[in-house]
Amino acid sequence: MALRHYTLDFNLSTAVDSASTVPDLLSILHEQEMTETVHDTNGHGYLATFVGKNGRLVILRVHSHGLVTIDLQCYEGDNIAQLDNLLNALEKKLNTLLNGNIARTKRLPALVRGAKVDRYWPTADGRLIEYDIDRVVYEEESAYQNIKILHSQQFGNILVLNGDVNLAESDSSYTQAIMGSGKENYAGKEVLILGGGDGGILAEVVKQKPKMITMVEISFIDSAIKETVTKTCCQLDRVSVGNNIVILVEDCVPVLKKIATPLVEKYQCMVRTGAFVVNSLCISILKSHPGLDNKKHFSRLLTDLLEQALSTKGRLRRLRRCFNYTRTVSLAQAKYGQFSSPAPHSHSDSCMGSYFHEAGFHLFHFK
Repeated sequence: MALRHYTLDFNLSTAVDSASTVPDLLSILHEQEMTETVHDTNGHGYLATFVGKNGRLVILRVHSHGLVTIDLQCYEGDNIAQLDNLLNALEKKLNTLLNGNIARTKRLPALVRGAKVDRYWPTADGRLIEYDIDRVVYEEESAYQNIKILHSQQFGNILVLNGDVNLAESDSSYTQAIMGSGKENYAGKEVLILGGGDGGILAEVVKQKPKMITMVEISFIDSAIKETVTKTCCQLDRVSVGNNIVILVEDCVPVLKKIATPLVEKYQCMVRTGAFVVNSLCISILKSHPGLDNKKHFSRLLTDLLEQALSTKGRLRRLRRCFNYTRTVSLAQAKYGQFSSPAPHSHSDSCMGSYFHEAGFHLFHFK
């Protein structure tokens, strides 16, 4: 059974003594037939827990630096009206006791923990978002990553890879943005696509009749999943793989490493001459590279390999997941500026609805 967690915070202008606030609150909690336990905080204010017969738990803390916090936990099937009445009574009493000393009061909606359907997912910059997810459409543990398709009333079906919100039906603008929003000409060019297992990028590139397309993806979305994400993930079966389209269901890292090996003619002809690289990789690929302990190391490795993959006058398009990563642009410029042929850089931004932030897209030109 899921747990509901309510919070009630009071930021005070000046710190208060627990003796002036706690006794009046105790009467409210004792009316709920809750058992009190006071804990030793070693001089860091007052802390007590109150346990009710129905499994309710209240944590009351009067911090020594001017903050009063109340946490209420209960089972999801508990009486919501009674819980609201309890929180209302505690809030009203504290407003009376602390009158004139309250700088801010904050009462948040309940956080539901342990539910059958997980509605909470972090953004790329670490903020927690509660989505309106009502069901799990699909889940699989592949050799490389955990794959989930979750249904949102607002965004449609959402693809989540290793806990990272990757793409939603409402994010069809992603494909256009990472390809250059109509400003790039792929006709007659060699194109290397890294990632993009939903097939959207491949389907759009094919329309421009490039000379050669090589796509490297670790785990293509199969027909069962494609049917659940109809707006973004039903593209592959519309593409005829022929002489000028090669799809490698492999990890891109060893593929890119083979580019520099003269004896591996297969990879030389498919990738080495690539004039365009569209990098749509998500960071969940780190799972298949345990030696790379963080995103920075993986990004550095990928940067070195991409230098080998790009030909003279090549162009690299890649995603900067979050606009709030303020250092991303400068770091990317410095990183790609270290190539043997330094790459002039430009970028554009596009709002991705399911990401809850503006995403940026880099373009690097190689002379």
